[in-house]
Amino acid sequence: MVKQLPSLSELREWMTANPEATGREIARAFGIKGAAKIDLKAMLRELEGEGIAPRRRAVGGALPPVTVLEVLGPDADGDLFARPIEWRGQGAAPRVILLAPKDLGAGDRVLAKCEAMRGPDYDYQAKVIRKIGANPQRILGLFRKGTEGGRVMPIDKGADRDWMVAPHDVNGAQDGELVLAEPMGRARFGPPRAHVVERLGDPTAPKAVSLIAIHQHGIRDAFDDAVVAEADSAQPLPLGKRLDLREMALMTIDPWDARDHDDALYAERRGDGFTLWVAIADVAAYVRPGSELDREARKRGNSTYFPDRVVPMLPDTLSGDLCSLHEGVDRPCLALEMQIDAEGNKTGHRFHRAMMRSAASLTYEQAQAADEGRLDAQTEPLADSLADLFACYRALSRARARRQPLDIDLPERQIVLSDEGRVSSVAFKERFDAHRLVEECMVLANVAAAETLREKGRPLLYRVHEEPSPDKLEGLRQVARETGLVLAKGQVLHTRHLNRLLAQAEGTEFDEMINMATLRSMTQAYYAPQNFGHFGLALREYAHFTSPIRRYADLIVHRALIAAHGWGDDGLSAWDVEHLEETAKAISEAERRSMTAERDTNDRYLAAYLAERVGAEFAGRISGVARFGVFVKLDETGADGLVPIRSIGAEYFRHDPEAQSLTGERTGATIQIGQRVLVKLAEAEPMTGGLMLELLEVEGESLPVARGGPSRGGPKRKAVKAKRKATKLARKSRRKG
Repeated sequence: MVKQLPSLSELREWMTANPEATGREIARAFGIKGAAKIDLKAMLRELEGEGIAPRRRAVGGALPPVTVLEVLGPDADGDLFARPIEWRGQGAAPRVILLAPKDLGAGDRVLAKCEAMRGPDYDYQAKVIRKIGANPQRILGLFRKGTEGGRVMPIDKGADRDWMVAPHDVNGAQDGELVLAEPMGRARFGPPRAHVVERLGDPTAPKAVSLIAIHQHGIRDAFDDAVVAEADSAQPLPLGKRLDLREMALMTIDPWDARDHDDALYAERRGDGFTLWVAIADVAAYVRPGSELDREARKRGNSTYFPDRVVPMLPDTLSGDLCSLHEGVDRPCLALEMQIDAEGNKTGHRFHRAMMRSAASLTYEQAQAADEGRLDAQTEPLADSLADLFACYRALSRARARRQPLDIDLPERQIVLSDEGRVSSVAFKERFDAHRLVEECMVLANVAAAETLREKGRPLLYRVHEEPSPDKLEGLRQVARETGLVLAKGQVLHTRHLNRLLAQAEGTEFDEMINMATLRSMTQAYYAPQNFGHFGLALREYAHFTSPIRRYADLIVHRALIAAHGWGDDGLSAWDVEHLEETAKAISEAERRSMTAERDTNDRYLAAYLAERVGAEFAGRISGVARFGVFVKLDETGADGLVPIRSIGAEYFRHDPEAQSLTGERTGATIQIGQRVLVKLAEAEPMTGGLMLELLEVEGESLPVARGGPSRGGPKRKAVKAKRKATKLARKSRRKG
């Protein structure tokens, strides 16, 4: 019989008499089962504040955030538990409770998102991502209610049919809602059937924004059954002939919300210099040339990142688990050993195919705090290693300063969503030395990969960034002249010349404007089998090597290194080599497609966020000037809006495309890129992401009023009429002659 919950004093008295009792034993002693365990857990947390706590089961290590679990089956209370397939920690494997499990039984394997959450009889809670071996296809569409059930109208551009939904499969969907549905197979007669699995609500709501962008831009977000089956059949790899680095304190440093970990770092002092290790996930061991996984990864080109979701290049079994360098588990890698002198110069390097075990999965904030002397339980055992790593970074920084890569400094915004999928805030990401540390190590590793493959005469994909075009450079010079700064002409352009311009602007009112104009003058980087150098990084040769979980170009470079070193039969294939040019073009296009989808999604989120503030005033800076209006970047959110030319002042404005300026014909008022402005939000359209603004002030002053009253386009129209009249008179004169 289930007893009532004990009082807090009864629980305190019992636990004082039984100090070694576990949470499960406490629940059993009081006959507490099922949902009542949640209340018991709350009482135990309250007692922990008094120093009275149940004995925890010894669990060394931690489960990765995404891992494969084996279902153990329900207990007497009906709760479903599971155990991790991989566990190399101390003591028994942690016990995991599955939240809201569906159609699962003992022995099933699931991919799940795990969260450390101590309960009376479990160590983790896990939300099932999907059952291994299952790959339900999803249809995104608008639900239209009918007399019996309804239908789903897919928003895919190429969709040529609707899906019928029976009354019992509607799942509460309302007319006009955006829904996710799963096919149920074609009926013997009539259209195919589906059932609604998730209601996404208003198609204009923030939660739907990224899904719409995915489908609008043709981002592949569903894996074929064959691809998923191939990923699900993958198993952890043995050490074999790999170099054993499992005792080395390699650590990952990533954003706090990272699901996958591509790279790990370790450094130790060697005399006046350092030995720096960069270990990268060995994705090539799982994604072999010509496989279903390979073909799909090549089509996707890269992972695509949205504020509320990630569309991965590889199925989550690989991207979130087997390939990811999670803390405390063995993972295959390609390891780069580099010798760095006291001034940060790379004096030698060597690649290895290895096996590693991450000593810690750190966030940027943790690593930064450790460098500043604020250690926690995770970083304290690694204090010496972290000190050497940061010391190595500072040496690399000196080499970077001599090389002078382009040093554009513009804040990066981050959209923060609530649990309901709405924008709760827009923050600007803080930049730490920890970020720069990882970036410098990755740049060095990418250079080493390109150098090695060039020396060995092996084909690869370079990351190419060409210098700005003469026209764009002239535009940048014009902007610089308008602010009283100088970008010298008549010389071969190097990044140091641009950095000199940026340094002149630093700390002045034109700082952000010059950074913005310099960025706009740059060409877009791309992939190519030929080496044209990397202008922005001031490097002669550069290849992407460090992110093979999320970029196909890196996987190609890994295969080239495997083939060059004779490490196995999973290196660059003859087909890969033959189609390298096509691959470069395809993944460059995929990268641009993802960037556009990500940008459009951010614009829509921001428009939805600002829609409730129409009529409010915002400070900002002019980020672009066109014939049809002025673009303004708002300080508070980083959102971009348009001030239409027809709404500016009461006179005709002449557009100078080179200087990116507008000049009032009567007043001489000048509006140009970089100026500080005050604007009013006139319109915010979440479906398109568009913001319409009204210009109130420029550099703290209202626009001057043209004498003689409004003349919107007047002078120009009069000039055109006069010219037409003169032409007409000339024709008459010729006829008479």
